[in-house]
Amino acid sequence: MLSPTERKKISSFAKTLLPHFSAEMKKYEEIYANYSVNGYSRDLCEQYAEAFINDVKKPMTEDIIQIASLYDRIHDSKSAGFYLDMLSEKKLSGEERFSYCIEMLKTTSKLGNWRDAEDFRTENINFMQLYGLKQSLQRQADMYMALALADCAAKHYYDAFKLLRFGYKPSGRNDTQLLEMLITGVYIFARSGDRDGLNDAVTNTHNCLKLFSEYEFAWSKSYYEKRIEEAAEGIL
Repeated sequence: MLSPTERKKISSFAKTLLPHFSAEMKKYEEIYANYSVNGYSRDLCEQYAEAFINDVKKPMTEDIIQIASLYDRIHDSKSAGFYLDMLSEKKLSGEERFSYCIEMLKTTSKLGNWRDAEDFRTENINFMQLYGLKQSLQRQADMYMALALADCAAKHYYDAFKLLRFGYKPSGRNDTQLLEMLITGVYIFARSGDRDGLNDAVTNTHNCLKLFSEYEFAWSKSYYEKRIEEAAEGIL
């Protein structure tokens, strides 16, 4: 979830001048405080959706994308898809479209709609690849994980693993993006039915987690341990 500072940065200058902006940011800070203490939860999703989307006449595109991502974190792909549908006909900026494409691929793939995921990828792959070239390795990793999930949904497991090996370079021992990629690999092994590969992937991912010397939140370590267990059961 974006920190209050990060969210303020993506708000337009004109929006920051509106009378209600301070109250909006205060509400966001309250919700972020919930996230900081309790992590991802349905309560967090419902709080966020009620405050910034459901009761808002023109919700920010970034808020719709973020609520989809939050629902994805609690394995509620149907709710994630519901909110992403709000953007299907909306004109998006490059960054908004890139984030939207990533969330759509993830959600459609996890719902098992592999043909829809493949059609969506075919329609957007040129944009994603060109835009991704200008992004950080972390953002590129988000894209490749989403593409890998689409291949996984279509049972193209070799292609999925190939995408995860795009050349990501770890940023240190506390690299959560590397951990996310390894967890995605565990999930793909689980879905493929390769038990030997799955066991090795689980071991490697746990070893990566053991390297961490610090965590952003008190709940982070147990959260990632649970993520590894769930991925090994084919849940992501």
